[in-house]
Amino acid sequence: MKKWVIALLLAMTVSGCRRYEPVTELPGVEAEAGEGTEETGEYAADGVSDQGQDGQVRDGAASQSQDGQSGDSAGGLGQDGQSGDSAGGLGQDGQSGDSVSGQAQDEYAADEIFITTLPERTPVKVKGIYVSAYVAGTKARMDELIQLLDETELNAVVIDVKDDNGRITFAMDSPQAQAIGACENYIPDIEELSRTLKEHGIYMIARIPAFRDPYLAEAKPEWCLKLADGSVFRDRNKLAWVNPYKEEVWDYLVEIGKKAGEAGFDEIQFDYIRFCTEKGMDQVVFEPEETKGRSRQDIILEFVRYAYEELRKEGLFVSADVFGAVIGGGQDAETVGQEYSAMAAELDYICPMIYPSHYADGNFGLEHPDTQPYETILAALGDSAEDLSTVWTAGGTTGTVRPWLQAFTASYLKTYIPYGPEQIRQQIQAVYDAGCEEWILWNASVRYDSGGLLTEEQGQAEAAAREAAAQNMQPE
Repeated sequence: MKKWVIALLLAMTVSGCRRYEPVTELPGVEAEAGEGTEETGEYAADGVSDQGQDGQVRDGAASQSQDGQSGDSAGGLGQDGQSGDSAGGLGQDGQSGDSVSGQAQDEYAADEIFITTLPERTPVKVKGIYVSAYVAGTKARMDELIQLLDETELNAVVIDVKDDNGRITFAMDSPQAQAIGACENYIPDIEELSRTLKEHGIYMIARIPAFRDPYLAEAKPEWCLKLADGSVFRDRNKLAWVNPYKEEVWDYLVEIGKKAGEAGFDEIQFDYIRFCTEKGMDQVVFEPEETKGRSRQDIILEFVRYAYEELRKEGLFVSADVFGAVIGGGQDAETVGQEYSAMAAELDYICPMIYPSHYADGNFGLEHPDTQPYETILAALGDSAEDLSTVWTAGGTTGTVRPWLQAFTASYLKTYIPYGPEQIRQQIQAVYDAGCEEWILWNASVRYDSGGLLTEEQGQAEAAAREAAAQNMQPE
């Protein structure tokens, strides 16, 4: 990896190239008069195919999909496999109720001062794990995981709030979800779960699949992808997708995110924040009055901005899972609608799914990327830094890069290695060596142990050493 890329990442880490710094008040603005203001089995997360011990497969680009296309690699995304925000309009506008003393209020209505006040947020350097709704709702399993988090450097969980079938995973006071009967009580007592996690100092991330939502698509067929004859487009698993151009879908997703915040979650993480990539998508019809000349990347970015603005007002952090193949742009990025640097500039966190198992042989000059976890992660994050440097050098900021790492064995590959403590630690080390500080482990069956993980004290000491080393690299 280019040495300048590593140096730039280290510099940005120290100098604070982040969008999530707490903001309590923006400058007031005086208004002028009259001025308006994807393999087999079930999919479990956007971006990369992942077959866990239970046989589940994470949605995304597999190295080899069922139709033989290459997966999440430089050579194309393959079949369907496994993120809102704002570059402006961050705040919740609060209008001053007082007019100038001694004057009629209506006389000075046009001169009122608008103050934008945002809830303060405290960022956490996440070292997390994915937890399915089923496990989150099973006390014995959660007790085991909480003990693991207490005993190791882990400090965060990503929990399904909406699953890959589109079902809300706990009783949620959401008018839109209730109207279509979307709620399933996989997590029987979300208040108790939230309270317990907070007592243990665990950061809560709500995973919400966005546009792969077969339940919503069936309940609201007017919102789903359709073919020219008016029939519903379905993927290879016969599941319908909702149309990213439908702003009604945006409102539905944001409402779920807000309700997750009310339930105690600190962050909303959008998955499947993209278009379907399966065969037949070229037959899907997008009406000109909906697209208004906007590309797939345009509309995904618009949703990101809208969702970020709405959820930021609630004091929530916002993140998105993206394909590793979209880093650097190209045809893959255009097909799924994910523009990496543009999305990163509108989010608190960008979470590329860069599992070594999902890069084809030869990627990054590696014969079999799955067998070289350290080199694969380091190279992928090097490409990430190079992509984001276009924003940084222009004086802009981006969200924190927080990659998903592989905590499963990709035994479906022709050439693979078992992934245990050594392979997990190698990936984590590559994250740090690339100048990043955060990561999340993925295992579809939610099987994790302390192997490859440090204790909390060891993790803190290691972080302090990295920070000191980064400071020493700064110019005088």
